[in-house]
Amino acid sequence: MTLPDAAATPADADRTFQVDLRGLVDLLSHHLYSSPRVYLRELLQNAVDALTARRGLEPDAPADVFGIRLYADGSVVRVEDDGVGLTEADVHTFLATIGRSSKRADRIAEQRGDFIGQFGIGLLSCFLVADEIHVLSRSARTPDARAVEWRGRGDGSYTVRTLPASARPRPGTTVTLTPRADTGEWTRPAQVHALARHFGSLLRHPVTFDDGTGGAGGPGGAAGTGGPGASVNPEPAPWARTYPTPGARSRALAAYGEGVFGFKPLDTIELDLPAVGLKGIACVLPEAVPAGRRHGHRVHVKGMLLSERAEEILPEWAFFVRCVVDAESLRPTASREALYEDDTLAAVRDALAERLRAWIARAAASDPDLLARFLQAHHLAVKSLAVHDDEILRMLLPWLPFETTDGHTTLDEFARTHRTVLVTSSVEEFRQVAAIASAAGLGVVNGGYTYDRELVHRLPEIRSEVTVADLDPATLTAHLDPVDRETELAATAYLARARDALAVFDCDVALRTFQPASAPALLVDSREARHERTRSQLAREQEGGLWGDILGALRQEAPRAQLILNQLNPLVRAAVAIDEPELARTSAEALYGQAALLSRRPLRPAESSLINRSFLDLLAHALRKDS
Repeated sequence: MTLPDAAATPADADRTFQVDLRGLVDLLSHHLYSSPRVYLRELLQNAVDALTARRGLEPDAPADVFGIRLYADGSVVRVEDDGVGLTEADVHTFLATIGRSSKRADRIAEQRGDFIGQFGIGLLSCFLVADEIHVLSRSARTPDARAVEWRGRGDGSYTVRTLPASARPRPGTTVTLTPRADTGEWTRPAQVHALARHFGSLLRHPVTFDDGTGGAGGPGGAAGTGGPGASVNPEPAPWARTYPTPGARSRALAAYGEGVFGFKPLDTIELDLPAVGLKGIACVLPEAVPAGRRHGHRVHVKGMLLSERAEEILPEWAFFVRCVVDAESLRPTASREALYEDDTLAAVRDALAERLRAWIARAAASDPDLLARFLQAHHLAVKSLAVHDDEILRMLLPWLPFETTDGHTTLDEFARTHRTVLVTSSVEEFRQVAAIASAAGLGVVNGGYTYDRELVHRLPEIRSEVTVADLDPATLTAHLDPVDRETELAATAYLARARDALAVFDCDVALRTFQPASAPALLVDSREARHERTRSQLAREQEGGLWGDILGALRQEAPRAQLILNQLNPLVRAAVAIDEPELARTSAEALYGQAALLSRRPLRPAESSLINRSFLDLLAHALRKDS
């Protein structure tokens, strides 16, 4: 290794980064852009921005000047515009300097909000599909400007030369790509046309396409003197059109949403935020979606498709709609495939959320049939909104469906027959008590689902005559009738053996009568009580150690589970009459196992073992008796 001459290269001398273009293109393809197909979006974007700049330069220019022409015949892809064009100095400054954007020029920078792109790396995306980029441009800033040709290659080299004005009679720019053999997937004529429609269907400038067969006309040569081609964006956005009636407008927007998303919307909500130049629609999904799944939304910026998966445009609770919007003032990220999270986006998200709330309010006030269909499909989304939105809570809580001891019904219907509403803290608790509570005339709501318990507790804010309380095991057992004294005395020996058999589960045993008579036993036990008993057991096992002291300090008097036997059930009446100690013990274990299964909570290993053992013991007893 030869060290550089210190005198020739001072330690504090400025140096220039050396850029490996192939490495940079690889970085773009794997980490910035989601797919090579974005090359066409970048070319369209550059053309649109060039036309925007020329409009600013020549506001009185005829409208037919501001068009974009695409050509793809399988051997080349060409994008041509009549925009502001480039001078030779611009070419050296912008095309040959990675990261610099022509949209930062002095007079254009002031109009930056009018442009789609904000980064000067878009042209590099063309190297994802081609090894050479050819640019022919003529500036509109100088009437007698010469044409400039730039050729950039994938190895990082480029050439620039000036040509006579006749090489391009009109101002503007033509970009021509010679695709690599391995990129035919993205550069075939049909694919180029499809990509142009995908990215540019809402562009405000006319875009035409020619596949070289002569059927659609074409842009001709580099000078751009050919006739019109097949239109890529023949109509403006559906919300920008005029319709004879409001009904016709509504049907047209719904048809557009169905065409974009592939489902018939339950309803279509028109979106309009003039402050940021946003227009579009939100399509209400006709079916429920899993909680928390956020659909992507189609976001266009100044007509150019930015993303099909923009989740950040709406709040998390709005997973019942899919949106397609076009905005003027939203800021794209460097890849132009997502939105930059800033104050503007936050304000837009809040404003769109307000539009969705207003739609729900209108449906509640004027279209009960639509509201019913909406709530049937999307009650979970509305519940999540109602938790944090008092207006929606007051408006819709009585209409939201809940699982109750009267079946699936609304709180409005439930409150008409139950002035005292009890709510469980878990699904398993509701499953344990539902049948018995219903037979006892208690009104219980399953509060184990997301948001439900919190919402039910807010019911008195809307119906002051209703009281809501958490279901306490004592409340339920208080509604179970005691057996007569003679029956209880006769069952004393059996109950003692049952308590001894179930002591390992910290379970007490009692005898009551309750409906339905088909239920032999009720296991009253809460998740919190089980956790407390587990913690107490750990404390006993760790007694004397550090963890034992810590758990002991946390230990409370652990509430015991209760196995309540139903005297009205024939199986229980037969069990309490058993005199044989071992059989009595086995029958008590079997009744506990059955009650645990009916509670639908996860079984502990010891409980699973008990169920198997009690079944085998009962089977063995029956076989001995038969023999």
